[in-house]
This record gives sequence, structure tokens and C-alpha cells, in this order.
Amino acid sequence: MQDNLYNLAFERAILSSIVFEPSQFDELSVALNQDDFYLPAHQDIFKAMLLLLQHDQPIDEEFIKKELIKVKKFDEQVLLEILSANPISNTQAYVNEIKDKSLKRHLLTLTTEIKRVTVEEELPSEEVIDIVEKKLYEITQDNQTSDFKDAPKMTFDTMEYIKEMQARGDTVLVGVDTGFHELNKMTTGFGKGDLVIIAARPAMGKTSFILNTVNSLILQNKGVAFFSLEMPAEQLMLRLLSIQTSIPLQHLRTGNMNNDQWSSLNAAIERMDSAKLFVDDQGSININQLRSKLRKLKNQHPEIEIAVIDYLQIMQGVGNQDRHLQVSEISRGLKMLARELEMPIVALSQLNRGLEARNDKRPMLSDIRESGSIEQDADIILFVYRDDVYLYKEEKEREKAAKSEGKEFVSEYVEKEEEDAEIIIGKQRNGPTGHVKLVFQKKLTRFVDAPAFSAGVETVYENIDTSSAEIDIGDSSISMPML
Repeated sequence: MQDNLYNLAFERAILSSIVFEPSQFDELSVALNQDDFYLPAHQDIFKAMLLLLQHDQPIDEEFIKKELIKVKKFDEQVLLEILSANPISNTQAYVNEIKDKSLKRHLLTLTTEIKRVTVEEELPSEEVIDIVEKKLYEITQDNQTSDFKDAPKMTFDTMEYIKEMQARGDTVLVGVDTGFHELNKMTTGFGKGDLVIIAARPAMGKTSFILNTVNSLILQNKGVAFFSLEMPAEQLMLRLLSIQTSIPLQHLRTGNMNNDQWSSLNAAIERMDSAKLFVDDQGSININQLRSKLRKLKNQHPEIEIAVIDYLQIMQGVGNQDRHLQVSEISRGLKMLARELEMPIVALSQLNRGLEARNDKRPMLSDIRESGSIEQDADIILFVYRDDVYLYKEEKEREKAAKSEGKEFVSEYVEKEEEDAEIIIGKQRNGPTGHVKLVFQKKLTRFVDAPAFSAGVETVYENIDTSSAEIDIGDSSISMPML
């Protein structure tokens, strides 16, 4: 190993400074990782210090020695060298130097990995690029972790998480705000690492629904990445402006507005100028391209808290596999990407037309196209349902039949500006299923909470059949919200 890839004197100085001034270890334990140290004995001492910090014990010579002896990693000579090193006041400069050399070592290791997957394993170039991009993202995000988390680490992190939730004082919201009060109560928000599927038949409003969530987040100054495979970015912006201003979408499209509406629009445009919204409307993308783009965007804009794909079935597969295998690869890839980036990924999905042959047309899990893999990988599956869509369709079919028979047709359907809507929670890995009542404002393509959650309307929770409950012990996606 070349000298420019490590500096043992710097490592000793940092460890010595911690021993002589333990109060600064809180900050240094966030800035440094165990594997940022080159010497294995230094790694062991840093790990011992972390354990002492977690157990609220003194970080001094005797307690460090005790921890090292316990795991049979004590090296008296190395500890003496650290204790004899001069403590430093400007630790940040030393931390930066240690991190820089650690990064170079990781990059050197990556070059070996590239050679292995390219030459020895002869992987396709697309897979090699994906592996390299993932490793680079992990390196730049200091996401180098051990293969296993031990019990002390997990319990410490869990308690920190619980304390953080207590400090927030929010008894409803844990994850990303859905934009709807009752839905937040049932889901506690979209969790970090969650794959959320929002499914519906055409014209039900699944894009409108998720745009309400997007609008709520950007007004809270939260970052959103949106992959629009079906609709140009300008159309998405028109819908968001309609949601914000309460100006009918058709009026925005034609510019037919009064002075008050123009004033409201200008104010909304000014707000949106500073919004942390990033839209990719390329229209054709596969899972490898999406991973690459989202990793790069997240690296440049860490404030992004959620990614949306509209919609899943339009995404291209990789290779010449059968479509159901391609969809399986896409859904699993999205789930793993959500965990890697520690953010929820929301994918919109189409439903099979077969449900329209049923008397009760409310969707079920089996109605999702290529549902097997999607249902398995998703943490939350939401269905958007509006009964008026089918009532209107049936009315048009009766009118057509009457005209074909030469009969007079008297319409019984009254078109509404506001329609009742339901968000059906078909699956929730860490919570109840059931449904939430909303109202859909057609001219604004906007969903809002039902009045007063409201005039006697209650959230419905379904009983969970534990005899058929899925126990996902082997599924890596079962976990606390990622900390």
C-alpha cells in the first residue's frame, strides 16, 4: 500500500484526542467510520470507543482496554503509541485528511472490483455499469457498512430512533407526508426505504392523487424527483398550478382567466420557481437508467425525500426476457433502490380490465398487472377508486343502446363537480389495511380530505387474517423505518 493512501500518525492523533477530550467524540463519531482507519488495530480501538459511547461509559484508557480484551483484540503497544501521541485542537483538518485517504483506498478497491466483474465474470456491460455506479454512490455517501449489524448497534439505533420520534411530538406522521390527514393516520406516512404502489384503472386519477402528495411536499420545501413516462413536464406543472391556485385546469390551458386568477397564478409561479422539484419526462427508461439518474440526482440534491415513477408498466425491461420477468426485475430493482437511497419510491401501476366484469369494481391485489412480483416487493399498495367513473360509463352505454333501438333516452346521471373517492389500502407491511374517504374535485384534478373527516365518516380498518398473514422473515425489506 502506497504511503499516500494512509497516514498512521494522523490516525493516532485523532484517537489520542478522543481519549484526552471525550466530549468531542459525539461529533467525530458522525464524521468518521471504523473503516476510515487503515490500521486494523486502530479500527478496533475506534469500534471500542463507539461501544463505550453507546453504553454511556467513559472513553478512557482502562475502559478501552477492557473492551478490547473482551473481544481478544487488545494490542498494548498500539494503545501506548496512541496515548503517547500529542492531542490536537484542529481535529477537522485531520479528519479531512483521513477521509481523503480512506476514499482513495475505496476507489482503489473498486478498480479491482471492476476488473473482476468485467474480465473474470464477463458480466454484460450494463450490469457492470450498474455495479460501479452503486459502489461509487456508496463511497461518496460514506455508506460503507459491515455485513452484519450486531445487537448493541441495533438497540442503540432503535432507541435513538424512538427518542427522535418522541422529540418530534407528532403522534401521526413518521415517514413522508402523503398530503392527506386520514391516510397519514393509517400509514404514518411513506417510510424511508418503502416501495409504494398506487394502482388504478385509467381515468380514476392516480396521477392526480400523487400530484397532490407532490404539491404538499414542495410547499413544505421538501425535494421530489418525478419520472414522468407518460406526460410532459409542462402538463405536470399545469396540474400542480391548478391544485395550488384552485383555477380550473381547462382555464389554465387556454389562458382564460380573470384578473384575480392571473394574480393568483403569478404568486404560484413565484413559489414554484424555488420549488425543489426535478422532473424527467424522457418517456422511455429502463431500471438501470433510472437507478443511474436517481443516484446522481440524490447525490447532487440530498434534500430529495421521495421519488415518483408514472407509471411502472411503461418502464422498459433489460434484455429479451418475458414481460413478467422484466416487471419482476423492475419492481425488485425499485425496492432495492429505495433501501439504498433511504427514501420512499412511489410507482404508479395499471390494473387489469378484468375487474370491470365484477359487480363490485373495487380493486384487489390480484387486479394489478403482472401482480405477483409487484405485490411481493411493495411495502404499501394503494388503490384509487371513484364509483362515479363507472356510473358515468354505464349511463353512456345505456344512452348508446337506447339510440340504437330508436328509443328516447332520459338521463338519470347527474354530473358532479365533486365526487366521492376512496383510497383503498390493499397491502401495508407494517400497518393495517382498509380504506380512506376523499373528495375529488374534477375541474381542478384535485383530491382533498373528506369534510371534517368528517360528518360522521370514519376510517375503516379491516381485520387482519393472521392464519394467512405473510411472514416475511427472509425478506430484507422487513425492518424499522431506516435510521
